[in-house]
Amino acid sequence: MSRYVALLRAVNLGAHNKVAMADLRLLCERLDLRQVRTILQSGNLVFEAPSRQAAAALERRLEDETGKALGVRTDFFVRSADEWNELIEANPFGKEAKADPGHLLVMCLKAPAKPAAFTALEEAIRGRERVRSGTRHAYFVYPDGVGRSRLTTALIESKLGTRGTARNWNTVLKLRELLA
Repeated sequence: MSRYVALLRAVNLGAHNKVAMADLRLLCERLDLRQVRTILQSGNLVFEAPSRQAAAALERRLEDETGKALGVRTDFFVRSADEWNELIEANPFGKEAKADPGHLLVMCLKAPAKPAAFTALEEAIRGRERVRSGTRHAYFVYPDGVGRSRLTTALIESKLGTRGTARNWNTVLKLRELLA
């Protein structure tokens, strides 16, 4: 059995894409995933899958089955336990992670973004936000908070050319605890 993190994009935001975490856990168990756990209501899963499966294949399967069974069409971002731990270890914003973890976000990406795309994103930033690239993720610091920032998900995705979903550093670490 291999362990994975799965993040759902844009669920339970107001009346949009409502997904009960209990229903999501039951669906995952019907798909032969084991030790399924969720945290918060924003679509964070940790589970075990039989044999080592490709994250992309798990993403497609979860997206398809969630659409069929729960009537919700959304992206899933699946990372193995090793990938999740590497993402944490590679964090370029160690000081911010300790001092202000609520304003440090990691965005998992559907596809790797090219270096030129990150350069374009950096050039588009008009505030004090900072970004650093990872492999299939990016790190963002929002020193003045996310809510009023002009560095929105729409801007990020348009510059990087791929979809993503972000979690703050506190949630990233809670997911690592669930993986252990």
